[in-house]
Amino acid sequence: MGTSSEEEQGARYPQASEAQWPEVEKAERLARGAALKWASGVFYQPEQLAGLAQYRSREAQRTQSLQARIKSTVQSYLEGVQGGLGHLRQALEEVRDIREALAAARGALGSGAEVSRALEPLRDLAEEHKQLQVSVMLLPQLLAVPAAMTQTQALIRGRRLLEAHVELLALERLQEEVLIPLGGSPNPVLPLFEDLAALAEELGQAVGAAAGAARRLAREDPALLVAAVRVAEREERRDAQLQPPPPGRPRAWRQRCLQALRQALEEAHFGAPPPEPSELPTHLAGLQAALPAELAAAEALLAPCVPGHYGVVGLCARTLHYGLTQHLHRLLDRGGLGARGTFTLLHWVLKVYPGPDMMGHPDLSPEAGVSGLEPLLAPEVIEQLERTYVEEVQASVAEWLQKALKEEVAEWFRQQEPETDPEGFYLSSLSSIVLQILDENIRVTALVSPSLQLRMRQMALEELRTLLHSLDKALGQFAQEHRKDKARPCHYVPYLLSALNSHNVLSSFISLLQPEEASSPAPSLIATALTMLQRKICRLLLEQLLEELQPPFTVLLSHQWLTGAEPGAGLCELLVKFCSGFSRLRSPMVQVPAGYPMGPPFSPFHPPTRGWNPSLWPPSISLRAP
Repeated sequence: MGTSSEEEQGARYPQASEAQWPEVEKAERLARGAALKWASGVFYQPEQLAGLAQYRSREAQRTQSLQARIKSTVQSYLEGVQGGLGHLRQALEEVRDIREALAAARGALGSGAEVSRALEPLRDLAEEHKQLQVSVMLLPQLLAVPAAMTQTQALIRGRRLLEAHVELLALERLQEEVLIPLGGSPNPVLPLFEDLAALAEELGQAVGAAAGAARRLAREDPALLVAAVRVAEREERRDAQLQPPPPGRPRAWRQRCLQALRQALEEAHFGAPPPEPSELPTHLAGLQAALPAELAAAEALLAPCVPGHYGVVGLCARTLHYGLTQHLHRLLDRGGLGARGTFTLLHWVLKVYPGPDMMGHPDLSPEAGVSGLEPLLAPEVIEQLERTYVEEVQASVAEWLQKALKEEVAEWFRQQEPETDPEGFYLSSLSSIVLQILDENIRVTALVSPSLQLRMRQMALEELRTLLHSLDKALGQFAQEHRKDKARPCHYVPYLLSALNSHNVLSSFISLLQPEEASSPAPSLIATALTMLQRKICRLLLEQLLEELQPPFTVLLSHQWLTGAEPGAGLCELLVKFCSGFSRLRSPMVQVPAGYPMGPPFSPFHPPTRGWNPSLWPPSISLRAP
């Protein structure tokens, strides 16, 4: 059968079949399996052996057909491989030719570079010849360049700016005519034009100097100022025309003029060092007069000399405003203004500067654009100044209040009773001094800002509370001194009553210190301190009253009291003394029944002989103590 030949071929080439063509091995196994299956069926059915020759013939034909197809396919693949190898050989030959051509080109390039280096002197000579040719063509103009430069420089120094600018433009055009044939080289062709840039800069400096002196020239020589501005505007247009800008452009002379004007304004008004604190009011008064005058002069004299788009009035206003801001910051950085200087500065910044005497003047031109300016000092700077001012004033107020308290305590030990007002009530200098100091400081802050006044009110409340605590301690020491020596002080009760009147006056002042819209714990603390002080004074008075009433009451209903000429005379005199003192208290600190006179001196224990009502005897006088 055919299987023997296949086995022989498999045995002949086993490694190649298995290693290179695994699909062939798989197909061979399938074919062997199918053949064995068919053969087993034939041998099990002997009647089919008759068709074995026919099957063999058919399989031989199929095998020949497959072999022919395989040969044809392999032949086509071999032809394609042969064609590819031919193309590869052809490409290799072409690459070899290209390599040879590149080597030849490299050699030619090297020889060309050598030739170029050899021709370099000739090229330089040609360039020089070209320059000489241009120079010969423009020789008359070039010969006149030194004289033209000298003349231009003389015109600049003679402040004939328009004529100098015309000469400068002529020189620049001549330079361009020389450069154009050479391809617009940026380097000067001849040494004749080396000083042209310096000459242009000298003219620019002259224009800037004229702009810096614009405030004076507008009065004395407006023609020079107008000439400088015209030169700057011509250069501005030329900067716009030359695009892309050549070396040395744009010159921006308009900006140079505006910068010179701004610098001149700042140096004129803020160039000096900040003044000393003692000279601050005079310095600010000078600025108050100078700045509006400067703006008025800019509107009347300077604005007609420059184009309208310069906005010179607004420029001056902004320059002065920002220059003043920097000036004030330098002043603040130096420090040491003190309370007076800080207040002067705050009032000037917040009231005078934006007021009708300065930037809010009705005659100030709308072109100044004052409404668009930022605040002279930032809000946080103003807040810091207010805080500093209040702290310095607080230190001074605390010192004055303690001094006033010491003087008040010294008066308690005098040999005479307290002073009285026109109505006969005891008068204490402490309350009047306290009210005057605090009220003056609060009133003066109203000239600056509500926020400063509010800070001052809060400070006054704090200092008043501190004073009340100090007064409370002083009264305690006053009472201790009296307990040690009854004869000292001489007028213990009158001065306690005087302190009670002071308490009444200070209580009425609290409502003025705290506005309704403000919220602060200070008023409640003040009320607590006032209540404690009032209770202490009333307690000391009652203690003194009980102490003096104790001896008369010990002899009541005794033999001495019954046999006396005037029973209870001492007690009545004592009560009369106290009631007379109580009558010098202001209402509502004392309450007296109706029918008894309130005006001091008040002696309720000596009733009138006529029209006496026994129901009102003895009188009822009570101190109001919480």
